[in-house]
Amino acid sequence: MLIANTKIRNLSLKTTENTNLKPILEIKNVHKSFGALDVINNCNLEVGQGSITGLIGPNGAGKTTLFNLIAGAFHADQGEIIYAGNPITHCAPETLFKRGLLRTFQIAQEFSHLTALENLMMVPPAQPGENIVNPWVRPGEVLHFEAGVCQKANDVIDFLKLDHIKNELAGNLSGGQKKLLELGRTMMVDAKLVLLDEVAAGVNRTLLKDLVENILRLNRELDYTFFVIEHDMDMIAELCSPVIVMAEGRKMMEGSIEEIRANPEVVAAYFGGGKA
Repeated sequence: MLIANTKIRNLSLKTTENTNLKPILEIKNVHKSFGALDVINNCNLEVGQGSITGLIGPNGAGKTTLFNLIAGAFHADQGEIIYAGNPITHCAPETLFKRGLLRTFQIAQEFSHLTALENLMMVPPAQPGENIVNPWVRPGEVLHFEAGVCQKANDVIDFLKLDHIKNELAGNLSGGQKKLLELGRTMMVDAKLVLLDEVAAGVNRTLLKDLVENILRLNRELDYTFFVIEHDMDMIAELCSPVIVMAEGRKMMEGSIEEIRANPEVVAAYFGGGKA
């Protein structure tokens, strides 16, 4: 029971151009309120399969709430969320995880008392060794599965160039190293769509460069689709095409970073013209 299709070795570079992409994620007329506060307000947008799509907007625009709806932490009051052609509006996070939809957080969620390698090995679901009976009645199966998980975790470590910290306790890692480790965790289940929430927050410029390079590699070489919330406009400019602007709980505009920066309505929403 080896982990299926790691796709990590023997990587071949593909083009970064993505045109006429079919959507992997569709947000259709989605609405979410908390009491009298409308946080997501008839939101409609799409994320193209194979893209790195940016999501920007002023504080209070509803970006993180939208991510929570997509990832299953909240459920929409109205509307529909479709992932890979299937409705997921009311799916639980663990169901979405098994389908390859993963989400990272602004503050990394590591197991601090396990090593970096062990953190990666914890990710694959339904490991036979988790059942207290299996090590006694099916020890060969358990060992074989764990060997596959360990090999894949080492492949991920190699891919991300983290060999120097693989045996370090995750709690001792820097903020940037923890973000890289979170990225590695998405690789342990061959994610299809990854929601990156403020991946640059608290990361020094050197490690941020590593993060950007690895996100691009995962997109180009392993066909990951990324949906990225970020306030670092330089990072958005380097990574994302297209860029979606949210304000007041809905999509305000979509386009290239140059078009976004040139739009006076976007400037007004960020710097005082809007009420988001």
